[in-house]
Amino acid sequence: MSAAFTLSAPGLQAIDLVTAGQTAANALSPAKAKAKAAAQNFEAVFLNSMFQQMFTGIDGEGPFGGNGATRVWRSFLTDAYAKNFTKAGGIGIADQVYRSLIGAQEAGS
Repeated sequence: MSAAFTLSAPGLQAIDLVTAGQTAANALSPAKAKAKAAAQNFEAVFLNSMFQQMFTGIDGEGPFGGNGATRVWRSFLTDAYAKNFTKAGGIGIADQVYRSLIGAQEAGS
């Protein structure tokens, strides 16, 4: 899936936003890429916990209520919500954790 942004000014070229983002991500060193992934995973776990809390008091029929298998389904749902939310930019926790991890790595070396 490619999203090109075309400018009508002479001398400017189209920018492929997807490829540009991937190129920037690929430019990270392995240690920084690992720290970024860990920070995003941390945010996803935090958001999953928050989303699970939203459903704690809900009972009844339908996709958000019930018990048994519905609780299992709900855990998959909250996990998917958390991962997608983080992938879309999250709430800023991953950025702060990433900066802290990189700062700790730089201070240790």
